[in-house]
Amino acid sequence: MSKPISQHNLSHPPPANKSQKQMTKAERREMQEAQRAAKAAKTAAGGGSQQGGGGKTTGVKQAQQQLSNSSTAQQKKGGRGEGVGSTKGGVVVTAATTGKIGKGESSKAAAAGSEIAIGRSRGLRIFSHFALQKTQSHVPKGDIHPAIARLGLKFAEFKICGANARCIATLSAFKEVVQDYVTPQNNTLSRHLMTHLSAQISHLVSARPMSVTMGNAIRQLKLEISGSDIDLPEQDAKDEICLWIDNYIRDRIIIADQVIQETAVKKIHNGDVILTYARSSVVEKVLLEAWSEGTQFSVVVVDSRPMLEGKRLLSVLASAGLPCSYVLLPSLGSIITEVSTVFVGAHSINSNGAVYSRAGTALVAMMAKQHSVPVVVCCETYKFSEGVQLDSFTKNELAPVSDIFSSFPLNKSPEALVLHNRPNLEILNPLYDLTPPSSITAVVTEVGVIPPDSISSIPLALGRQSI
Repeated sequence: MSKPISQHNLSHPPPANKSQKQMTKAERREMQEAQRAAKAAKTAAGGGSQQGGGGKTTGVKQAQQQLSNSSTAQQKKGGRGEGVGSTKGGVVVTAATTGKIGKGESSKAAAAGSEIAIGRSRGLRIFSHFALQKTQSHVPKGDIHPAIARLGLKFAEFKICGANARCIATLSAFKEVVQDYVTPQNNTLSRHLMTHLSAQISHLVSARPMSVTMGNAIRQLKLEISGSDIDLPEQDAKDEICLWIDNYIRDRIIIADQVIQETAVKKIHNGDVILTYARSSVVEKVLLEAWSEGTQFSVVVVDSRPMLEGKRLLSVLASAGLPCSYVLLPSLGSIITEVSTVFVGAHSINSNGAVYSRAGTALVAMMAKQHSVPVVVCCETYKFSEGVQLDSFTKNELAPVSDIFSSFPLNKSPEALVLHNRPNLEILNPLYDLTPPSSITAVVTEVGVIPPDSISSIPLALGRQSI
């Protein structure tokens, strides 16, 4: 076993009568390190006349050379350097970064600089794979339909939010694309239309990452197009595709929400205090339906920045006459003991029963479980995802940086309340989090109330149709 490289070994170079071929690898390394040390000492001796004005510069160079040698030796040993010149997280800290060279000070200063550099880079790396909001010029590239271009702008500016709203808007825009489509000569509609739609889909994805609901609907649409009869007249084939889109929106979203309302309303009783988080379109319909049937209950709307979607829900419920309370997420602990049931929506639901929803939903569900409050998730089956996600760091999306609903304090303008990225400030707003199935009591779908550990039975309940 070769001896590790150290300053002690450098003071005893290998015998000069040996050729390099006769030396071992460790001896050749020691000889190279000794030559570098001698060169550095010679440079320092040659610059002795400049110690008065430029001594610091010479000392820095010498320290850098020694730190580089030490770092090289540590890497060759396979160890993780923790002293001066060590490498942590891909950041090499040398004495030059401290501005001071002194006994005992260079090591401490270098270690402190390493920690600062690591902190900055780590904060960026952990979110580097998230789907950042893209600052594109919004200029369509290629043969993009105007309806798709307009929709891409609305997606990028978050003017259309919510899984259902985005899916309906996408399918409605595709109807316009299909009706305006003309099959080129020597092509068939079932083949060429797929290619034409792919460009439209790519444009939407470039504006904002595709939701699970959009992905499921587009997958079904492509199957419908590929299975269309090639002998049908072009206009008849386009009419059939548009009819399929209308039926999909009606059956999988509109009617599904109506069935969920009828089922979930039975979970609300007189005197209940219902808590909901952010804004879900199906939960909003459930609460309004229960109130219209004469059930007397109150609602607590929990909200959080930067989207503050709960304000919109609060406005709708208050206009309908429901007694409501509005709190922000940090105040959840003070009111959870007064709550009877928690109703939340979902962006998607995984096959293992985990719910992927607006960031903060997991905290609400886990807090409710701790206080033995039932958590009911209202979710359509077309939001089912066959994948399994263990946390919200593997895949997520970032909300806009600015707080577009800033409204207080009133003595400041909205522009003064908006935060912006700065050299020492990186603002990250993950849109979604993952609620574990252990924190969920039941999932209300159009095929019935399903326990979270039986979510994988949804395709079977739909007659083994692909979602």
